[in-house]
Amino acid sequence: MKQIEKKESNSIMNTTIKTLGELKASGYKYKSIKTELRENLINSLKSGIATFPGIHGYELTVIPQLERAILSKHNINLLGLRGQGKTRIARLMVQLLDEYIPVVAGSELNDDPLMPISRFAIDLINKEGDNTPIQWLHREERFFEKLATPDVTIADLIGDIDPIKAANLKLNYADERVLHFGMIPRANRCIFVINELPDLQARIQVALFNILEEGDIQIRGFKLRIPLDLQFVFTANPEDYTNRGSIVTPLKDRIGSQILTHYSVDINTAKKITNQEASKLELRLFNVYVPELAKDIIEQIAFEARKSEYVDYKSGVSARMSITAYENLVSTAERRALLNGETKTTIRFSDLMGMIPSITGKVELVYEGEQEGSSFVANHLISQATKTLFTAYFPKIQKLKKKEEDTPYADIISWFLEGNTIELFDDSNDKAHARDLNSIQPLKDLISKYQPNVSVKDLSFFMEFVLWALVDLKQLSKKRSDDRIVFNDGIDSLIDGL
Repeated sequence: MKQIEKKESNSIMNTTIKTLGELKASGYKYKSIKTELRENLINSLKSGIATFPGIHGYELTVIPQLERAILSKHNINLLGLRGQGKTRIARLMVQLLDEYIPVVAGSELNDDPLMPISRFAIDLINKEGDNTPIQWLHREERFFEKLATPDVTIADLIGDIDPIKAANLKLNYADERVLHFGMIPRANRCIFVINELPDLQARIQVALFNILEEGDIQIRGFKLRIPLDLQFVFTANPEDYTNRGSIVTPLKDRIGSQILTHYSVDINTAKKITNQEASKLELRLFNVYVPELAKDIIEQIAFEARKSEYVDYKSGVSARMSITAYENLVSTAERRALLNGETKTTIRFSDLMGMIPSITGKVELVYEGEQEGSSFVANHLISQATKTLFTAYFPKIQKLKKKEEDTPYADIISWFLEGNTIELFDDSNDKAHARDLNSIQPLKDLISKYQPNVSVKDLSFFMEFVLWALVDLKQLSKKRSDDRIVFNDGIDSLIDGL
């Protein structure tokens, strides 16, 4: 950490330099952006500083590969399904740049004062010499990003002739000063990201060949030997290779490292990502308590979706689904608190139904899923997640058992078989909700026996969790009314159906 503080203070001191002469006297030396990234990464690794903070689950897979690519001074292609943090990784690379770098004042191409490449900067330095004015560019301004779409043109990325400039300067079109540079030349000495590279037309991809290899660009017949200094980062989705386009082979050959990203492999890592991205929810006026089990269910829904027969696995299930589902879950409880005039509340299991709009908009369905409908699939995923986690907390229900064998859930089922029902209202206050659940004594006994360490704050959620799980496991039934959910025994439900 001390090394970084020293580097930052030196950079701030250097920003007081205003002319080329002062810059030379300071001992400044030119270095390429790839060298800059490499040296700062080496310093971070030596100091034990996290190189990509806030990226969870990639510590043993993606991040080591990224570090090796940066040390090798490679351009990088991040290949993975949606919602795997590819763009975020590219943006975090900015933190490995020097805080400030000097540029020739007024230069379109961020010319280094000791290594000018543009006609403007070269002419200015020849004219002004050591009095050439210097500006300082902060690292946050050294990130360029372009989404590859079919309408992107070579003029957008590389440049074109500017007739207005030619008219104003009274120049003919043979003079290179009439050129208008595109995004890539203007990103000289910067990180340039092209998202969804396969969506870029093949002829546009071809235009990148020389830039990646030799640094040459060609605009309308002008062959400019401009040694552009860029760190390219591309992102691509494997699905794009068949559905929309592909990366042309010679371009892939010129990209130094292709790194595969992936989804979180366990619930705890997924929860870290969701909590980090949804942290702004803590700023709400209401205190909404979210049990850890509720957070586990949210993440388990995404895991279930990625292996569901209704969901297109090739499209992937973005981590954004869990984030937006969490936000909707908290908002469901917040709305209820507003209606009841409460200043705090606790998430209920039934609040998970408020996440359905976040799920339906985030999954691509296969034919079977389309036939069933997105709402059915969302409810199915919640049901599957509930059943999966239920066995982690409570004994498994055996489908086939001898008549004399009893199950841990026999007392609960008997309570309902005696004609008892329970109605849980959507907008009841927390006290009424807890009172209704506590009326089922066998339910309380079950949790006391198998989850004795459940806190008072989590108790109502666990009790409702058991009821929903028993419904999903065909031990009880429930039906939805306008403003409530009614739980009863499966036999009553069957008779009503008949």
